[in-house]
Amino acid sequence: MSLTAGIVGLPNVGKSTLFNAITKKNILAANYPFATIDPNVGVVIVPDSRLDFLNYLYKPKSLVPTAFEFTDIAGLVKGASNGEGLGNKFLSHIREVDAIVEVVRCFDDTNIIHVENNVDPIRDIEIINIELILSDLEIIMNRINKIGKKASMSKDKEIKKEALLLERIKDALEKNIPIRQLSFEDDEWALIKHFNLITAKPIIYMANVSEDELGGNSYVESVKEYASKEGSEVVVVCAKIEEELSMLDDADRIEFLEALGITESGLDKLISATYSLLGLATYFTAGSDEVRAWTFKKGMKAPECAGIIHTDFQKGFIKAEVMSYDDLVSCGDEKKVKENGKMRLEGKEYLMQDGDICYFRFNV
Repeated sequence: MSLTAGIVGLPNVGKSTLFNAITKKNILAANYPFATIDPNVGVVIVPDSRLDFLNYLYKPKSLVPTAFEFTDIAGLVKGASNGEGLGNKFLSHIREVDAIVEVVRCFDDTNIIHVENNVDPIRDIEIINIELILSDLEIIMNRINKIGKKASMSKDKEIKKEALLLERIKDALEKNIPIRQLSFEDDEWALIKHFNLITAKPIIYMANVSEDELGGNSYVESVKEYASKEGSEVVVVCAKIEEELSMLDDADRIEFLEALGITESGLDKLISATYSLLGLATYFTAGSDEVRAWTFKKGMKAPECAGIIHTDFQKGFIKAEVMSYDDLVSCGDEKKVKENGKMRLEGKEYLMQDGDICYFRFNV
């Protein structure tokens, strides 16, 4: 299933350098605003150590990890909601993503200019967040102006409900509260979902630090404090190091990480955090021909997950033969899983769990 996280931030905060590391593509990463004009899309592999065990156990001809997309979007500047810089283009692109990774500059470097002339991560975050809020507010106001009079005169409960909901959202946005901090019932969410409001999207703040400050600094601490107030996560990354790591083979990469005194790259942490932020999980299909990881949205039922492989699997779904990854590891192989009664037959109402290993029975 195709889901996308958009990488946003002010110019010269390290977005394009990070994207280079993500995709191993050499896109333009120049030291001036708007080096990235059109959105660049790259597919990233989701790190998953479970595949190593499944590969060892089944020795398949093919091993296919799961992946999702990152989109690098042109740098935003103050006034973007009014069309400053590449604002309108930026805002239209960010409406298309499912989650936001906001890159925040948390390093000092006189050789890299800052569009606001000095480093202040909280100011930078608020510049972006306010522009996104203003953009959403414009959409909400346009809708209120369109239906407001009709809602006040109509007996239609649905339009009255929508008008009240829009007023609640407007009041929050006018107080600089992003929509993601509000709570909605399912039917309320259905009323506004089609607006594709930017501040309703989940967000991760990526604190970009210098090579010698991977452990953090005062800038990072201020970002963490800001993010904690809205329940968001912060991932600390040195985009420059990640770009260097992306050019190494596995052995050299491990050696480099050990030299840095860390076991997991910042990029791997960011990918995993974004995957989780999007509400995604992984199930597996496994056999001698292929071991494959499949991405699904948490809360999906077995037939929907079968449909990710092929629509015929969903249409003709009968049962899913399921074992958990943990049971497979503890038992040692499929045969012992069955002998221990850990293999299950699940029907159409079964909610797929992260780590399930499935064989779908279907008839078309």
